[in-house]
Amino acid sequence: MALAYLKELDENSRIALWKIEESEEELVSFLQLDDRERAKLRSLAKGKRSLHWLATRVLLRYLLQTPDYINCPSDGNGKPYLPDFPYEISLTHSYDYAGVMLSLKGRCGIDLEIVKEKVVRIKNKFLKPDELGFIKPEDEIDQLYACWCAKEAVYKLQGNKGVSFLEDMRILPFNYHPQGTMRLWLQKDGEQTPFRVFYERFNEYMLGYVTEGE
Repeated sequence: MALAYLKELDENSRIALWKIEESEEELVSFLQLDDRERAKLRSLAKGKRSLHWLATRVLLRYLLQTPDYINCPSDGNGKPYLPDFPYEISLTHSYDYAGVMLSLKGRCGIDLEIVKEKVVRIKNKFLKPDELGFIKPEDEIDQLYACWCAKEAVYKLQGNKGVSFLEDMRILPFNYHPQGTMRLWLQKDGEQTPFRVFYERFNEYMLGYVTEGE
């Protein structure tokens, strides 16, 4: 396992990606799992699902720099949290990578996706017609993934099920670059909240991340 990417966003927030190269047994050897976590691991399908789950926990241990047990449960909506540390966290994974985001200044969200042409077939399911209107043909696949990662990152930040990418989020027009930002509005419970979402191309992946108050 190797640290593939580490970025200090500011004095309060950072993100990291690991390339997963170990077996399940090797990853387990880096951790201190309690009975609940071992049951969770047994419930996961062998292969990528269990490797992703383990790798995010190993990366979390690396970032927190502690040899002690790290309690990382999930709330009723499936959002992970750290009851024994002051950080808000968000986890992601895609194919050969796992990612973690830590923030001291509020809720956060991160998403990593491998870039594939299939996103074109589902673009109408997560972008409104006016959002599709600013997608440039020459950047279509990358820009669509940047939009998906942005909405997924905000979805993870807000932490509640039932929020629709299509109906409850709107991205303002932006020009795609391999690294950039976009503005996204979340409509929830009659209120609209703006977010500044960062995105960047990482090898054959797209990465999106956001912190509260940006």
